[in-house]
This record gives sequence, structure tokens and C-alpha cells, in this order.
Amino acid sequence: MVVVLVLVLIVVGSVAFHLFSPWWWTPIASNWNYIDNTIIITFWITGIVFVAVISFMAYCIYRFRHKPGNRAAYEPENRRLEWWLAGSTALGVGAMLAPGLVVWNQFVTVPAGAAEVEVIGQQWLWNFRLPGADGRLGRADNRAVSADNPLGVIRNDPAGLDDIIIAGGELHLPIGKPIRVHLRSIDVLHDFYVPEFRAKMDMIPGSVTYFWFTPTRTGTFEVLCAELCGVAHAQMRGTVVVDEADAYQEWLAQQQTFSQLMAAVEPAE
Repeated sequence: MVVVLVLVLIVVGSVAFHLFSPWWWTPIASNWNYIDNTIIITFWITGIVFVAVISFMAYCIYRFRHKPGNRAAYEPENRRLEWWLAGSTALGVGAMLAPGLVVWNQFVTVPAGAAEVEVIGQQWLWNFRLPGADGRLGRADNRAVSADNPLGVIRNDPAGLDDIIIAGGELHLPIGKPIRVHLRSIDVLHDFYVPEFRAKMDMIPGSVTYFWFTPTRTGTFEVLCAELCGVAHAQMRGTVVVDEADAYQEWLAQQQTFSQLMAAVEPAE
């Protein structure tokens, strides 16, 4: 009976903790409410299965507890039960996977006209690059990274000369405009994650990954690294500020371009 009571308490406690827990998502600030909905669907399916399995275990322990003179019936195969279990399991797994596949298709399909931002992660800070007046990001290569060119922008690429360089500072974004985020790591595996935006993606050395989102709420949001990247991983923080259009343009006009950065570090003749 003690085991039965423990199992019942586990079920009741787990459900109560889920319903009344103070630890929940931060208020969403992007278009990815689809991700929240997918997680909620997963919670419901796994929660129902969890309650059903643990409750059934408690019932079996109580119903078939040892009694003098009782003998267990041996039934090595039960085709009907096996098909029922296999079918219900397949349905449950399919119900969890299907919404995720739909959201993933949306996640990797960037809307036409999305603005571009490059995020460069390194131990242990965030750097950013935005297109300049030409609207295009210039080429970059990790092998070109140096003390005076921390983002590795190719110097002889005309498209990169007017790129906006933000080394370790705040990234500002305009509200209501789709943003395609290009992700690059200079050293080890990182993951660019703003909890309020929901979307995130690993940054893999030697490749460029991406995701997109649309900011839907102005404010200041903290950037986290969601991959263990070294001893200062927990301190790898950054800031993203979502502005109204006018405030964003005002901030953008104050930022330094790559050509200005190079002119500042080149020795005078």
C-alpha cells in the first residue's frame, strides 16, 4: 500500500506542480507563438500518458497484491494487447511530431524582404554585423579575424565596406520587420538565444547557420548562449533592443561602418 500511495502522490504532485508552478515562459516578443503551441501540445500528450501509466501501475499493484492462495496467470503473448499498445504509441508519437514538422518548415522558410543581421559568437561575447547603405552583407571569413578586424570581414570586398560593425555592444532591431539572423562562431560551439523570441540555433565553427523571427514588442532583451562553450559560458550575455522605426534609424546612423573602423586602426602615413 505504501508503494501505491507514493505513486498516487507522484501523479498528483506532478500535475499540481505543472498547474501552479511559478516557473513558466517569459512573455513572448516575436511571431513564434507556434513554438509555444507545439510545446503545449507535447506537454498535454506526455502528461496524459504519464498520468495514465503511473495510475495504471498503482492500480495493478493494489488490485493484484499478494494474497494467500492466489496464483498469477501466465500469458506470454496477447496479440490484441500488443496491437493496441503499438497503435496508441504510434498515434501519440505522430501527434507530437506532426506540429513540430509544420513549425520547422515555417522556421527555415524566410519571408521575402527580410532584413539581415549577422551574429558572431566567440568566447565569451557577442558581436554583430548589419548591412550598410547597399543593403548587402559583405563576405567574411574566420581566417581574416584579427585584433583590428574582430569579425573577419574581407577587406577587398566592396559590399562589406559599409557594413555596420558592433563589437560587443547592443544590437538594435526594428519592430514588426522579419529578421534573418546569420550565425557564425569564431571558436567553439555556441547558441544564440533570446528567450522572449523563442527562436534559436546552434552556431557551428566552419559553417553559417540561420533562423528568422519578427520582433513584435519593443523593449530590451537579454541574449544567452544555449550551448556549453567553456568556463565563462554563464557570463556570455548580450543585449538586443527592439525599437520603433524612427528610434532604430537614429541608432543606426550613429554606428561605425567597417571602412571607418579600418581607417581608425590604420597607421597614419
